[in-house]
Amino acid sequence: MALKSLPAVYMRGGTSRALVFRKEDLPADPKLWDGIFLSALGSPDAYGRQLDGMGGGISSLSKVCVLSPSQRDDADVDYTFAQVSVHESNVDYKGNCGNISSVVGPFALAQGWCQAPGAEACVRIFNTNTRKIIHAYFPAQGNQPVYDGDLQIPGVSGTGAAIRLEFQNPGGATTGHLFPTKEKTNRLMYLGKEIEASLVDAANPVVFVRAADVGVSGFESPEELSAHKEVLAGLDELRRQAAVAMGLAADLDVAKNLVSVPYVGLVSPSLDGTASFNMRVIAGGQPHKALPLTVSLCAAVASQIPGTVVAGLAKAGSEEIHISMPSGILTLSARVQERNGQWEAVGGSFFRTARPLFAGTVFYRE
Repeated sequence: MALKSLPAVYMRGGTSRALVFRKEDLPADPKLWDGIFLSALGSPDAYGRQLDGMGGGISSLSKVCVLSPSQRDDADVDYTFAQVSVHESNVDYKGNCGNISSVVGPFALAQGWCQAPGAEACVRIFNTNTRKIIHAYFPAQGNQPVYDGDLQIPGVSGTGAAIRLEFQNPGGATTGHLFPTKEKTNRLMYLGKEIEASLVDAANPVVFVRAADVGVSGFESPEELSAHKEVLAGLDELRRQAAVAMGLAADLDVAKNLVSVPYVGLVSPSLDGTASFNMRVIAGGQPHKALPLTVSLCAAVASQIPGTVVAGLAKAGSEEIHISMPSGILTLSARVQERNGQWEAVGGSFFRTARPLFAGTVFYRE
């Protein structure tokens, strides 16, 4: 069978990479996309390396971004995110990726889908996965994005132009509710015992648990966490319980097919007080090398709401949150408010860098 090809751009966004497609270049029927994305990235791969595709063997390097000009009055570009499983034949469209969100504005400006009359572009992004609006601010010159700059982000060598992403009303991004169970904490089963968890949906749905409650310190490296096979198995079972409780899946069997959401956040107090709190994240069944940005935003929101697992471990502070992670400290902001006894996530923002790595055609097997 002959290989097929499609135009694509390979881009780094924050601490992730993705194949970026224009929607007009893909089949009109989205049901045909999964096979293309799986083959192009090299999934499923029993060896976990995706050597027969563009993926990198971990969740942060196995992503797809589909973009098109928006017909909405409040957006310039429509953005669909796809998380491609490394080991299984599965593509998940349930959630968004904050890191990959940073490539959308520069790509849209370079395509001529929007204009930047001055030295700074503001691109309004509609994320189709979460039905939420994101505003991307970044430097521009001559209606083209500027990628060079002096911002260095944890987990990425070198520097780049600052891309500020502002999430508008991120609460209930996937489930429609900041607290899908209407409770700030729930009891879930972990390896035969009940533990406390906070199920929060802001930018992406996440189940937060205390690292100590699952038998780890929370300061392990991703490689050290990967060696705790029993812990990861227990957390995957807990993740599936959370998926059902949050209304993301009808039952535990259906929850197995959710590649990314809900994410699992292992939270612990900051060791030296330099951060608001410490966190490790399990994404797609694997310990994340850094922190997914949407998960970090969700954690920042939860840290400001009394009664959540995160708030119970976090150092009290302002809207500016500092989260300790494997590759450093991530700084972001989150704004919450209580209205009529209900908490709302008003907004949140963080900075990323991004750049294109190549543009051309990507080959896939039909």
